[in-house]
Amino acid sequence: MVRISAQLSFMDTPEELQSSALQEISQAGNSSQLKDVELKFLGKNGSIPGLMKQLGSLSKEDRPSFGQRVNSAKATVEAALEARRAVLKSVEQQSQFEAERIDVTMPGERRRMGREHILQQTTNKIKRVLGGMGFQYQESPDLEEFRYNFDALNYPPDHPAMDDQDTFYIDDETLLRTQCTALQGRVFENTKPPLRCFTVGRTYRNEAVDRTHGHTFHQVDCFMIDEGVSMAHLKGTLGVFARAMFGDEVSIRFRPDFFPFVEPGVDYAISTPKLFNGRWVELGGAGLIHANILERYGIDTERYSGFAFGLGVERIPMMAYGVDDLRQFLENDFRFLNQFEFEPIR
Repeated sequence: MVRISAQLSFMDTPEELQSSALQEISQAGNSSQLKDVELKFLGKNGSIPGLMKQLGSLSKEDRPSFGQRVNSAKATVEAALEARRAVLKSVEQQSQFEAERIDVTMPGERRRMGREHILQQTTNKIKRVLGGMGFQYQESPDLEEFRYNFDALNYPPDHPAMDDQDTFYIDDETLLRTQCTALQGRVFENTKPPLRCFTVGRTYRNEAVDRTHGHTFHQVDCFMIDEGVSMAHLKGTLGVFARAMFGDEVSIRFRPDFFPFVEPGVDYAISTPKLFNGRWVELGGAGLIHANILERYGIDTERYSGFAFGLGVERIPMMAYGVDDLRQFLENDFRFLNQFEFEPIR
């Protein structure tokens, strides 16, 4: 043994490394630090397994006892590591549980729920009402051809009526539609009477933007062609539509007006005690579809007649909720939009 001590005087003995390891294990404050201690003393290049490299420098008689001492130190350190790991794991789990503790007695956080834009809510109701009256919904393109937007609607070239619909032209034959009435020509080309159709979509005009005007707005356009259709049918249909949108107390009023695509033409207004103290409020334009349009598409005007009406979609929630500035619908201000959780009032 004296000889071994002399030979190992330049290095730590198994007992010394064991003592150092046990001290560092007891001082490890978390699993990460304990892992570092384990690698230091028992890892692939750890100090305790490294002692076995010295066997070759020992005598044949001393090797067994030295190996036993190394293995004993290794086993002692491994046991200490397991014990300390269990303690640290329990402490860390308890700390994690405390950090993630949920007080089930506290009120839950209200999740922010999305809702449809008020104009979409209004569009949905328009579709249900007109669909329930037997009108078929059809899509039409925002980028429209001049011939459908004006020619097919009985606008004479350079007619002053076109000045009211100054719009955004892509080229001489293509423009952003100024009115959803442009759908009529597309339908008449492919569908023969009797027919009932409507569409809802964006329209565009080169307008100075202010409280009551915008360059982009939404329209609903509805038309019907059948035998014997008259202004009485138009007024009856508008009455049912207005009462469904604004309530059963609504009355309808017609006054003569001019639109190139109808003859006779009227503007129609509604009155209800719920809105504006019963004052008459203009809602849109309407009339019997002009005979020139029907003849253009080969529809027998001796047999068939039809009506058409249109209005701005924004007008419905403006009237229902007392909104006085058209621009608010498209400015994406949540303070404004969050007011409208449900459909327009009846």
